[in-house]
Amino acid sequence: MDLTQLEVFATVAAEGSVTAAAEKLHRVPSNISTRIRQLEEELGTLLFHREKLRLHISDQGKTFLSYALRILALAEEAKQSVSGQRPMGIFTLGSIESTAAVRIPPVLARYHQAYPSVELDLSTGPSGDMIEGMLSGRFSAAFVDGPPRHPELDGVAVFDEEMVLIAALNHAPIQRAQDISGATIYAFRANCAYRRLFENWFAEDQAVPGKIYEMESYHGILACVTAGAGLALIPASMLENMPGKTGVHAYPLANEMGKLQIWLMWRKGQTSANLQAMVSLLAEAH
Repeated sequence: MDLTQLEVFATVAAEGSVTAAAEKLHRVPSNISTRIRQLEEELGTLLFHREKLRLHISDQGKTFLSYALRILALAEEAKQSVSGQRPMGIFTLGSIESTAAVRIPPVLARYHQAYPSVELDLSTGPSGDMIEGMLSGRFSAAFVDGPPRHPELDGVAVFDEEMVLIAALNHAPIQRAQDISGATIYAFRANCAYRRLFENWFAEDQAVPGKIYEMESYHGILACVTAGAGLALIPASMLENMPGKTGVHAYPLANEMGKLQIWLMWRKGQTSANLQAMVSLLAEAH
């Protein structure tokens, strides 16, 4: 097993086909197929299920992929730590949706201008997905609400954030969770830290939400709340940048429960020149 095999395997897993992986790696498809077959023989297990022109990663392949990504990341880190190179190569970043939409676009623009040799690869999703991505090696770093609550994660606070409760303009004033116990709410999936904060806010006031509708975007959530179909908890910075902000009332959470910080996090011991450059740039802009 060598790094080239791991790179080929990771690329096939990401692209879903030998042909697409061959194009990305500038190799012929037969070479890719041979590398995968040799790796499967060495490991004694099938890493992919073959279906016509597509490859579907197996359960064993998914387990091996997390190790392969970590090994490749460590190899790149080791190379950069001894070579004194400037930031370069692929820098995989994750971010929760609101931070990606509002906070980091100017940061990424400045980073690209300062380090054009770095290929920024940004993915967004709920905080739970971001944390899992860092632990598995899929992301070099991610913007997540902090501080880190996993022993293998480290990071720095970079943005102050406040969550606000939004309701339709004709809704009665809201001062506490008891005021809206049993109300319909809109939120992201269960692995979203903001949704857990909302549910905890209800619980601390011995109240309970009613039906929870899971949405995929803040714009969809805002539209439903504006129509009077329910309530939601969203970042104040996100609301401020949305065209429909005047269609709702925003209420802060009692006891400053809605105030939090966004951190840039990474797996402990896995810093790189790319990551160090991002941390420095954020510190300068703070």
